Amino acid sequence: MELRRKRAYDNASAEDGFRVLIDRLWPRGVSKERAAIDLWAKGIAPSTELRHEWHAPDADFATNAARYRAELENEDAQALAELVDELRKHPVVTLVYAVNDTEHNHAVVLEPILKQMLGE
Repeated sequence: MELRRKRAYDNASAEDGFRVLIDRLWPRGVSKERAAIDLWAKGIAPSTELRHEWHAPDADFATNAARYRAELENEDAQALAELVDELRKHPVVTLVYAVNDTEHNHAVVLEPILKQMLGE
């Protein structure tokens, strides 16, 4: 299985395979048709509190990433396990997120966790 990341504001393509929105909120200004989301996995998105802290001007990526991992291990563990079960059914999966920063976001943290759970 191949796992990819892509911004919600980038055009969807057939190469994306199964598209999973991993944000708690729908991307502003993106229609459902344009987003072409197959599954909205709100349950594994960072909590509202963490999302606010993540987008603060003085946000520390390492601290927020550690907090997100803790959320995934604790309160979001069931939702994460259910997502992994669904991902196993698809040869290509694209994690879709809205944030502008492509290097410091929750998708970057989530991807290796999913790969480990999928046995990659």
